Amino acid sequence: MQLELSPGQANAAPMAELLLNDLPRGAVVLADRAYDADWIREVIEDQECKACIPPKVNRTEPAPYSKRTYKKRNRIERCIGKLKQFRHVCTRFDRIALNYLAMARLAAVRLWLRHYESAA
Repeated sequence: MQLELSPGQANAAPMAELLLNDLPRGAVVLADRAYDADWIREVIEDQECKACIPPKVNRTEPAPYSKRTYKKRNRIERCIGKLKQFRHVCTRFDRIALNYLAMARLAAVRLWLRHYESAA
């Protein structure tokens, strides 16, 4: 899992470039319609990965995507929901961006450890 912090009022697509660096070869990137941009698809394909992003409604040439694979995006949304169960992450007690990102990363590690313990 990789976390990056952006301003709340900003569009999330510019952060995609940071998040999409160094993808494992052959990975499938699941993203929602907000990330349906040709440059994002090119960044993914340049790393020999596949993009599973539904096309925006206003796209003239709809890009193909697998609806079956896209259903797995549910796991991402559930993970975000679990991160928001941590009070510091949900209510953003820390106004300093670096402190907030640290709390979000600690919450992600705690979720990972909880999953890892139950799997062992």
